[in-house]
Amino acid sequence: MNTATTREQLLGHAQILIRQRGYNGFSYRDLADRVGVKTASIHYYFPCKDDLLIESIGQYAAEEASLMQGIDAALPAFERLNRYAALFYGTPTGQVCLCGMLAADLASLSDRARQAVQSFYRTHEHWLSEVVAAGQHDGTLEWPGDPEAAGRYLFAAFQGALMSSRLFQTPSRIYDVVASMRVQPGPG
Repeated sequence: MNTATTREQLLGHAQILIRQRGYNGFSYRDLADRVGVKTASIHYYFPCKDDLLIESIGQYAAEEASLMQGIDAALPAFERLNRYAALFYGTPTGQVCLCGMLAADLASLSDRARQAVQSFYRTHEHWLSEVVAAGQHDGTLEWPGDPEAAGRYLFAAFQGALMSSRLFQTPSRIYDVVASMRVQPGPG
């Protein structure tokens, strides 16, 4: 028995549909069919699709930030990066990051939605840059330059790995990103 409220179900299914099809790949009719309500009922909770989108981004961003912040900051940087990758690895097959998918739909997003997606990216890039800086300090990650640039690079690489994982149905591609940053032990 599903105990989620109609509003929670609408948000949950909207996130799934966005991650699978993109923002323009579903309608309120698709959502109504999944939740078992009339489209007019959806308008009660979300008067327009942009309202639904903003709420979906906010909820998704909060959940992802909580998972990311749950990674123990006392761990060596390489291990934190591995645990971050595990968050992506657990993504259901056929789904990509909600905000990554929305970045591809940028031309059809409102300014509010674009800013929310940018905020999501910045949060992850900042966290990754802090991990890289720690890895440069503890010797577990290799990056020759600025940790901020590394944060942007890594988040873009993770997003790309999610897309290619989806394309090739090979979730392990996400760990190729982590491997690219690991300090290789010297001969000895």
